[in-house]
Amino acid sequence: MIRVATWNVNSLRARLERVTAWISEVQPDVLCLQETKMADDAFPALDFEALGYESIHYGQGRWNGVAIISKVGIENPVANFAGDIEPDPDARILTATCGGIRVSSVYVPNGRAIDDPHYEYKLSWLDRLREHLDIDTDPSADVIVTGDFNIAPADIDVYDINKLAMSTHITPSERERLAVLESWGLVDMIRAQHPEDKIFSWWDYRSGDFHMGRGLRIDLVLGSASVVSRCRWSTIDRNARKGPSPSDHAPVLVDLDS
Repeated sequence: MIRVATWNVNSLRARLERVTAWISEVQPDVLCLQETKMADDAFPALDFEALGYESIHYGQGRWNGVAIISKVGIENPVANFAGDIEPDPDARILTATCGGIRVSSVYVPNGRAIDDPHYEYKLSWLDRLREHLDIDTDPSADVIVTGDFNIAPADIDVYDINKLAMSTHITPSERERLAVLESWGLVDMIRAQHPEDKIFSWWDYRSGDFHMGRGLRIDLVLGSASVVSRCRWSTIDRNARKGPSPSDHAPVLVDLDS
């Protein structure tokens, strides 16, 4: 069995103890992190090595930052987009082969507001992600693209769709970009296993949203057909969102037959 997980930790420096404790308890084979908010030379690779993991990190200091932590190997790493795709100015995508699976840890731009230039940047970023897949791998291979997509794929992934009207994360243009990734050959693995469940991976820190169940499912594990056929179990670990000083995101996990 290979356990693959993703987690936007919203500052690894602030939550390293929580992350290492979670790794020790849950024992993922591959863990993708987003929003590490640290530079490469500050990344705590030795802490993960002490737990039996290799790691790679692509960061820029106070913002963004992505990592892949693996105990099944890390081969052929690519930071940023592959090939001659216009490089992104932010540290938002990191790709490597782990245990025979081509894994990308992604932190898709938030978009901020529909009339904000950051929204157009988000759409462009997703277009480049699609190009990255064409250059870096093939849909017939074992592929996982996972991380914080900042998109709720469907209305069921929002606690109250009316509360997000005219805002980012649910617009047709964002969801169309996800559909393009699916047409390339990727499947939303959590939704495939939990078709009817209203489950979330992110809750605002304010107003007790976590305890009131007011969340979004924006952290996704997208897998190619060969990976999906191996999936035996998946979950969103709500327990990791509890306790003192949690991230506003919960880890998402899938278990695959070896």
